[in-house]
Amino acid sequence: MARVGLAFDPAPDRPPVDRIVPIGKEHLAGFHSALDRIARERRYLALLEAPPLVKTRRLVLESLRNGAVHVVALAGRDVVGWCDLRPKSAATQRHSAVLGMGVVAEYRGQGLGARLLAATLELGDARGFTRTELVVRADNAPAIGLYRRFGFEVEGTCQRYLTIDGIDHDVLLMARLG
Repeated sequence: MARVGLAFDPAPDRPPVDRIVPIGKEHLAGFHSALDRIARERRYLALLEAPPLVKTRRLVLESLRNGAVHVVALAGRDVVGWCDLRPKSAATQRHSAVLGMGVVAEYRGQGLGARLLAATLELGDARGFTRTELVVRADNAPAIGLYRRFGFEVEGTCQRYLTIDGIDHDVLLMARLG
């Protein structure tokens, strides 16, 4: 894998991201923690909290056995972001993968999402994925802009796809072919 995500300084009081690596068992607790932090923001993920660690561990390891790509960004030993591609299970859709990603709040807005996405798409291309799709809240302009820069196009709008605290949110279905 290309050395994507070399060190950059998010702020003087935080360690820089020094590595983007494929997820390993040693990263599962940190991934779970990052997932939970972002889910509890109630803005970026369909989850409102992470599943229990045991379930998260099982889901990640099973996904990897099924051909997923999953990378994490490390600041020292802390997982501060991730990006994954989960292949679809139907035989007619094995060329397709669903993208998921997240960056903890303190590390946003500094290019880490782009580094994670570049590393993940490179690995996905090498695995032969010719379609990558995702859903993103229609009001998440920074994420939509990031995905567009990497060749994703809007394929449609799913109206009232999410309801959080009694408020409905539309999502965009975006895909990248090639």
